[in-house]
Amino acid sequence: MKLLQNVLEPDKYHGFDRKPPFFEGWYYKLISKDEKHRFAIIPGIILGEKDHAFIQLLNGSTRESDYRVFPTDSFSASQEIFKVNIAGNVFTRDQVILNLDDQHGLVQGELTFEQITPWPVTFRSPGIMGWYAWVPKMETYHGVVSLNHKINGSLSINQREVDFSGGLGYIEKDWGAAFPAAYVWYQSNHFNSANTSLTASVAIIPWMRSAFRGFICGLWHKGNLYRFATYTGAEIEKLQVFDDRIDWVLRDRQYRLEMIALRPEGGSLLAPDRVEMGKRIVETMSSTIELCLSTVNGKEIYSDTGRNTALEASGDLDRLLNLK
Repeated sequence: MKLLQNVLEPDKYHGFDRKPPFFEGWYYKLISKDEKHRFAIIPGIILGEKDHAFIQLLNGSTRESDYRVFPTDSFSASQEIFKVNIAGNVFTRDQVILNLDDQHGLVQGELTFEQITPWPVTFRSPGIMGWYAWVPKMETYHGVVSLNHKINGSLSINQREVDFSGGLGYIEKDWGAAFPAAYVWYQSNHFNSANTSLTASVAIIPWMRSAFRGFICGLWHKGNLYRFATYTGAEIEKLQVFDDRIDWVLRDRQYRLEMIALRPEGGSLLAPDRVEMGKRIVETMSSTIELCLSTVNGKEIYSDTGRNTALEASGDLDRLLNLK
């Protein structure tokens, strides 16, 4: 029963009774209505050589970041719903309450989210990972809590009020033993066409003493979710990573999705290995991504450019590009 609940409710905390190595973290992306303010809030916990809870903050406009450490006994989570509390800072699907005051500075406020758009969960395909979500002991599991939603509220950051009301947000999460050895990930929900969101990632997936290149991509547009993933039978037609951009083309039996994402400078974040938060990754929140969705016969369905795109390309990218 517990396994069934964990798989079918990917947004909830999965770490009860787990032994090291284990991590779990949620990623809240916040873009203000005027698009001048871009923030990421990443709460989580890691069990390893240095057990602790954490809250990371990234200012995507200035590229400044900080990592705040808390004892594990300050972390609590509901077994019934997605609700995490870290030293009085509360994180749910619909709300974030921050009350941070330490050497990194003061961050306080409350944000609420409306019109949550979850990735569909079914028994056969429980979330963005598809049937892979049922596979035990994978290195990393991934979930999308909300592809797109409206934000209400503000944050006081070192006594400066930042209003996010009317802005757009996105929430995802990861849990498992460690981050992949290499991966590319990006996400945007700021397109010229409203109610459109893109999330995509490709990574090295350990599998039976070997590894393969697995990918998941979802384009949500006009109420339709176009899925391209290893488990759907889609294929990578092209994947190239350059210093200034990433070219990626996916296709399946019906559709072809072409994406070109730019790689501007970003801020530094910490990510889990099998011991501690020992990986340093760079995330930008100011990328743009050009995309074109068409049929395999070449008929264009949708073409647009995404703004405020969060993007990471980390690890042994040469190995990632050469895997099949």
